[in-house]
Amino acid sequence: MIEKIVMTESGWDADLAVVTGDGTVPQPGPGQVTVAIEATGVCYRDLIDRDGRIPFLQTPVVPGHEGVGRIVAVGAGSEWSIGDRVATLHRNNCGDCTTCSAGETSLCQSGAWVLGLLADGTYARHLILPCNGLYRADKDMDAGMAASLHCTFGTAWRSLVTAGKLVKGERVLITGANGGVGAAAVQIAARFADEVVAVVRRAGHEAYLKSLGATQVVVSKDNRFHYSIAPADLALDCVGVPTFNAAVRSLRVGGRVVVVGNVTNERSPVNLGHLITMGKSVIGPGGASPQDMAAVLAEHRRQAFVSIVTEEHALEDADVVQRRLLAGGLRGRMVLRA
Repeated sequence: MIEKIVMTESGWDADLAVVTGDGTVPQPGPGQVTVAIEATGVCYRDLIDRDGRIPFLQTPVVPGHEGVGRIVAVGAGSEWSIGDRVATLHRNNCGDCTTCSAGETSLCQSGAWVLGLLADGTYARHLILPCNGLYRADKDMDAGMAASLHCTFGTAWRSLVTAGKLVKGERVLITGANGGVGAAAVQIAARFADEVVAVVRRAGHEAYLKSLGATQVVVSKDNRFHYSIAPADLALDCVGVPTFNAAVRSLRVGGRVVVVGNVTNERSPVNLGHLITMGKSVIGPGGASPQDMAAVLAEHRRQAFVSIVTEEHALEDADVVQRRLLAGGLRGRMVLRA
């Protein structure tokens, strides 16, 4: 039986290792739970981790941070019960620092149970993690969508609504709109904004993005799209260095850009004078909190989001799936079924 996928070293020379076992349920410690994973999303951050771009990566490690499943074992002091359906946050929190006390647990100053980096992640049949590294999942949602909901719709909601302060009637620009976060962001923005401009690097995504609510789709191979669109109130950059400058230049005076993309390793040059004189804001949102996820689920119940899961694969195919994502040009999110 396939038990888990292990990254034995950073880089792409070695394939991810497939580890088998007898299916024994690992037992959690105090304040922890064991989750039987139903599905896990394959996120671009998994590729960043594998690239070795995160200096505190500890190998060997089980990759992944997007998981959903049911609790099958609880440690002492757990507030969860066996049978609860839960999904993962990016990391745990201390509950005591100033940001946790203010309800911003995703900005915890000391939470260090970072899935896929410092702790084994979700590319597995079973996952042990602290109780506060989870939120309650929708009991009826498809496993693929539920697994990736936090890192796609949750990230998009936190970026646009919580951090970006999106209000009715604004014009929103989204780069990398064909990806998992981008496709989720198009749907969320369409519920608030008058106009949603979706930017992609390759043709072929236009009909898909318009079906999700984009009012304009711009194909920009040279990342100079700021010359061809009307100024935006709010931009969400899901790519990073290749599109960041154009995203900033696309803003109206006083506009704001939220950055969640980090697909390349270069540092981005910033024209500070432009930001100062034009009154533009650059925002790093952090990860979605349990409160953000409660808002996402409430909005989904009010009007169901369209799933951005486009492919499902077996857990043992994790290496092939990561390499396909690395090649680019895909849309939505690929998931692995445990």
